[in-house]
Amino acid sequence: MTVLSVNVNKIAVLRNSRGGAEPDVLRAAHACLKAGAHGITVHPRPDGRHIRDYDVLALSDLTRERGVEFNIEGNPFAPPREGYPGLIQLCVNTRPAQVTLVPDGDGQLTSDHGFDFARDAQALRPLVAQLKALGCRVSLFADAGSDSLEQAAAIGADRIELYTGPYAEAHAAGDADAALALFAQAARRAQAVGLGVNAGHDLSQDNLTAFLRAVPNVLEVSIGHALISEALYDGLDATVKAYLRLL
Repeated sequence: MTVLSVNVNKIAVLRNSRGGAEPDVLRAAHACLKAGAHGITVHPRPDGRHIRDYDVLALSDLTRERGVEFNIEGNPFAPPREGYPGLIQLCVNTRPAQVTLVPDGDGQLTSDHGFDFARDAQALRPLVAQLKALGCRVSLFADAGSDSLEQAAAIGADRIELYTGPYAEAHAAGDADAALALFAQAARRAQAVGLGVNAGHDLSQDNLTAFLRAVPNVLEVSIGHALISEALYDGLDATVKAYLRLL
């Protein structure tokens, strides 16, 4: 079974746009877990545009109490600054079940590409080892078309997370067959070298079923933007349960 981790970043975006504490990130995460979600994902950024360091600590406590997975995403190379202690320090403080390393720069609106493993392997290797020493499972963001994604295994990663933005675009355009074939091939390549496969970015109720039917043995999907958008219409409980039915 593919498990669902709900990314609650967008709740924090709404909160931060107004100031104060509403909508409450912790309450939203609790609602998702009560509805049956298997875990919570956050992607804190150095500029604090959504999830903040105190959110990470609170969500770590919640997920530990509930016995579910906490997944922290982020760029391990982004230096600490005021209000952001750095991805590694956040992981030291919270010991999440999974850390997903993503090569996003400060100026990116959202994550839009995976690592170039041939280029980044030497820099990633000690960070992966450090996170695994904390007891974290490590996943690396990867493009389905990468000719070096197998190197994630040599770096020491446990999984890759396939960046599904290109698939979502192809699906929306009504021509997803080639994208699905590419993602299925990427999953098999990763699995052949012992990597687990996660997936995320722009997955939605419209395109998720076709993806999971075509791409073998996806262990986890991390969904935030679409799920929260859909929940504005249908409610968090109903939306999470709808995803669980699809999975």
